[in-house]
Amino acid sequence: MQKNKFAYIFIVSCFLTLFMSQAALGQSAKQRQLEQRREALKKEMQQLQRLRETNKKKEVSILTQVEDLDTKIRLRSDLIKVTNSQANLLTREINENLEKMENLRKELAILKEDYSDMIRKSYKSKSGQSKIMFLLSSESFKQAYKRTQYMKQYANYRKKQGLQIKERTTLIQETNKKLVKQKGDKEALIAENRIARRELDKEKERQDELVKEIRKKSSSYIAQIKTKQQEADRIDRQIDKLIADAIAASNKKAGKSASSKTFAMTPAEVALAKEFSGNKGRLIWPVVRGRVTRRFGKSAHPTLPGITLTNSGVDIETDPDAAVRAVFAGEVTQIQDMQGGTITVFIRHGDYLTVYTNLKSIKVKQGDKISFKQEIGQVTRNAFSGKSILKFSVRKNTSKLNPADWVLNM
Repeated sequence: MQKNKFAYIFIVSCFLTLFMSQAALGQSAKQRQLEQRREALKKEMQQLQRLRETNKKKEVSILTQVEDLDTKIRLRSDLIKVTNSQANLLTREINENLEKMENLRKELAILKEDYSDMIRKSYKSKSGQSKIMFLLSSESFKQAYKRTQYMKQYANYRKKQGLQIKERTTLIQETNKKLVKQKGDKEALIAENRIARRELDKEKERQDELVKEIRKKSSSYIAQIKTKQQEADRIDRQIDKLIADAIAASNKKAGKSASSKTFAMTPAEVALAKEFSGNKGRLIWPVVRGRVTRRFGKSAHPTLPGITLTNSGVDIETDPDAAVRAVFAGEVTQIQDMQGGTITVFIRHGDYLTVYTNLKSIKVKQGDKISFKQEIGQVTRNAFSGKSILKFSVRKNTSKLNPADWVLNM
């Protein structure tokens, strides 16, 4: 009867342990993902703050301030959401561990009671003489052998019960330690969120003040934005023409029609294009440290309604005089001086191009074979905003591609 009872406890215990272990593994993986996301957001916020300190300017335009605040508010809001998710997940884990500890305590109580009962019964019949008499009273050698085996099994059973009691006690202690840590982690997350919410409220108040100020002179600010967008569009058209000219030149050199919209390629260039394409999503950033301030495609202005901004690449804010590097091996096909004293470098990778705009102090020349990570120049600083922003584009022939699809973690 005792064996059946112990076997039942053991089977139920194993099932519960397996079930809770699988649940814990799933939650641990989710917790790791949330922690990685939280750390990434904190790092991005720290980088934004560092760039603000290194790219200082005595008078920063209201539009620039609003854009910065909009980024900070978005990052901090995301951070609060992720931290809340972590705290909620910890709450579930704490509740599950409390339930697990309660079940373990019940199992331990039953095991101890069963073990105590067995010890009492064993003590009453415990004597060397009784064991010898138990063996000598056997009717045959076979029966004596079976009784010897039974005594061994009984001894092993007692030992196994003792080990089970020790194991359950250890599990309770470990679960209790885990609970203490989880409760501490949860309190730390809640405290961090409390501070973050206060900062968020301040940033929103400041943003509201700036937005009110902007709306008083909205026509003036809209004109500024439109002028900047027109300048960006003009540079894009200039880049489009330079690429079209490069395609026509490659086809003329290969003896093909100059009206073709794609690069004429040698076998080596075909192989390079295939290699470039194979690294989609794994290219390095064109600067060592930086953050994307404006993404590819169309986006609504964060403050002024009805204003749409268009970008043919991505704008990356980085450190003053930061080195710009090639994201992949290729050949410099064009180096073009743009209006405002900035320089654009075109690097061809078969029928793909990477374009680097807003440079100075160029370290390459047209026709150079460029290696992976080779420095090609430095980012220039914008006289109006005081920021050092690299515009980075990816093209396939004349088609504009989203750099975030090509660069790792962009």
